[in-house]
Amino acid sequence: MSHKLTLQEIDEFSKEFNSDPQNQVVARAAQRSGVLEASYNERVQSELTRVFSTELDTDNVTNQKHSGRCWLFSTLNIARHLFGKKYKAKNFTFSQAYNFFWDKIERANIFYDQVLKNADKAIDSREVKADLSFAGGDGGQFHMGAALVEKYGLVPSYAMPENANTNNTDGFATALGDKLKKDALVLRKLKQDGKNDEIEKTRKKFLSEVYRMTAIAVGEPPKKFDLEYRDDDKKYHLDKNLTPLEFLHKYLGDLDLDDYVVLTNAPDHEYDKLYGLPGEDNIEGSYRIKLLNVPMEYLTSAAVAQLKDGEAVWFGNDVLRQMDRKTGYLDTNLYKLNDLFGVDLNMSKADRLRTGVGMVSHAMTLVGVDEDNGEIRQWKVENSWGDKIGDKGYFVMNNDWFNDYVYEVVVHKKYLTEEQKKLAEGPITDLPLWDSLA
Repeated sequence: MSHKLTLQEIDEFSKEFNSDPQNQVVARAAQRSGVLEASYNERVQSELTRVFSTELDTDNVTNQKHSGRCWLFSTLNIARHLFGKKYKAKNFTFSQAYNFFWDKIERANIFYDQVLKNADKAIDSREVKADLSFAGGDGGQFHMGAALVEKYGLVPSYAMPENANTNNTDGFATALGDKLKKDALVLRKLKQDGKNDEIEKTRKKFLSEVYRMTAIAVGEPPKKFDLEYRDDDKKYHLDKNLTPLEFLHKYLGDLDLDDYVVLTNAPDHEYDKLYGLPGEDNIEGSYRIKLLNVPMEYLTSAAVAQLKDGEAVWFGNDVLRQMDRKTGYLDTNLYKLNDLFGVDLNMSKADRLRTGVGMVSHAMTLVGVDEDNGEIRQWKVENSWGDKIGDKGYFVMNNDWFNDYVYEVVVHKKYLTEEQKKLAEGPITDLPLWDSLA
């Protein structure tokens, strides 16, 4: 039913607004300092502390800078904390640029697969438009990082350091995205014309070009390197001539990424089901993106158990909600926008997902939790935005924020119930790229 807004109605709205003098006071504050600053709740700083009953021994943080690689940084944070604990080297870091390089190559290859799979669909179909929208992007999921580590191994950060294009991926992402979309048109035409003999030759040429572009922008990955570091006791270590896979298997051979499960809390989907996102998988024949949807209490209990066993937790969240970069506070009452505007902005978690208000916009790492007689007060969060954000790069999150804005935790399968372990083995219900979990 349509409605035409009349000038009389607008006049009524204005009169109603101006009938309350308090509105003018609030308006001046909001327009002077912005709605977030004007609605900032000072009481939060007295409720969130920097003390945790369970806390991993961590120090320096990483910095993804202007890139969408949080999923990869958080995945490598899990590995580096395990390495740090095992070899007493808590500030040892892995190269994100190394795995980022291979992600570009592998993601181009699987993108071409999707293009050919959907070549019979119209260019403006929902499926093809969704495929094209992912071309050249940085975003990702835990299983994408796990697949890269399993296939290509790890190297120390000094063996392949960050550069201008990894610190700010916009330029390269645009160029690569343009190329992939142009390639898609060629491959679609070959498939539609039945020229199957030309498809593989053309794809190989395109992949070689993607490799060249990535090597120019990111640099070619090292085939071998020398492992060299001082541990926390200042003891010197040197292990020469390692390949990335040799390094992984020799030093983190007990890290089996296949043993980890992504528990998700998406109340707009059926619980106790395993969902897949085939449109976001990055390596053909490797780990699939799988999300086991369960009530929130299971994400909480599994994350706490893993932290108490001394292991960090990868988690997917909507960091742009109720967050202050300066202090590193994550609290559902941080900004009192309802009070500022005099309207009810509250929505259920399910409704936020259904409407696109809620989403997994970021990945970080849980490295501590504070409990009081079994009740969780707050969590310690390691971010990947450098040490100038929050408290030297660390955030503190209250448990209400965890419940409202955390959608995924990655935990070892030993922390699951027996029924959940069975569910995690399959079958998988695949979701499209436009699903709220994508």
